[in-house]
Amino acid sequence: MTASTVLVYLDVVPAEGPHKTQLELVAAGRILGPVAVAVANEPSETAVAQLAEHGAEAVYTPGSADLSDFLVAPKAAWLAAVVATAQPAAVVVDNSFEGKEIAARLGVRLSAGVVTDVVALEADGTAHKSVLAGSYEVRARATSQIAVLAVKGHAAEGAPAPAPGAASVHAVEVPGDAFANAARITARAERPKTGRPELTEASIIVAGGRGTDGDFTPIEELADALGAAVGASRAATDAGWIGHDFQVGQTGKTVSPQLYISAGISGAIQQKAGMQTSKVIVAVNSDPESPVFEIADFGVVGDLFKVLPQATEEIKRRRG
Repeated sequence: MTASTVLVYLDVVPAEGPHKTQLELVAAGRILGPVAVAVANEPSETAVAQLAEHGAEAVYTPGSADLSDFLVAPKAAWLAAVVATAQPAAVVVDNSFEGKEIAARLGVRLSAGVVTDVVALEADGTAHKSVLAGSYEVRARATSQIAVLAVKGHAAEGAPAPAPGAASVHAVEVPGDAFANAARITARAERPKTGRPELTEASIIVAGGRGTDGDFTPIEELADALGAAVGASRAATDAGWIGHDFQVGQTGKTVSPQLYISAGISGAIQQKAGMQTSKVIVAVNSDPESPVFEIADFGVVGDLFKVLPQATEEIKRRRG
């Protein structure tokens, strides 16, 4: 990878500043070289200052347009216009469903090599890619003039320390035909606040699965005692016991907390793909043959409705 600027795409940056996961994406980009950031909405001065503090040398905005009210197509068209202006050697997007679709559309527009499910980056542009639901890791590098990389969260390990400075702001207008047949967001419903940390940003997660039989009370009580986020397996979300926003796994969210407590989850490959990079994994399952024990650092064979409440009470007692 040359010293050319790396363009990091951030979907929508809140007025109060970027999310932790967005800053991690900027840090991951800095592994490849100097970073510029493309933001789909008009960022506040506070947000621009925070991006500069984390190493962004330039911030590109869509000018008079606000792409936050549209789905993928206009965003990909605008990002291609930013690439034409910034001339980066690589574009980094997040590995969400929308991020991967943007990467695919951008790859077609730029005739660029696209690598998704990236879990780590090397300075020469080599991407470590998670395949077969996290069972294997391969290395890939685009041979095209520009590379498009969809990067999973927590892939910034080894990133150089940021060099804080002032980021210049540049407006790049959205191409006029970008909104033709574009899907627009017509309404939003605010998610009820639980007081718990966001799943992808939490340092501790307590997750429940089929073994809860629909009762997430012990999961939530332990999470609250630990100041943790609540997660769930696909089986639990598909059953309607908890919202899909809480799903961890190959078709859900990828997490890498300091501590992941799995309760009543078998640990099938779909679940493992989303959490096996957690620093410490504790599994509670009544089946001693459950696959989750193969990846757990600590395992408890027992009924989660007995084990978790005891853990919750002990934590509360020790914390006074």
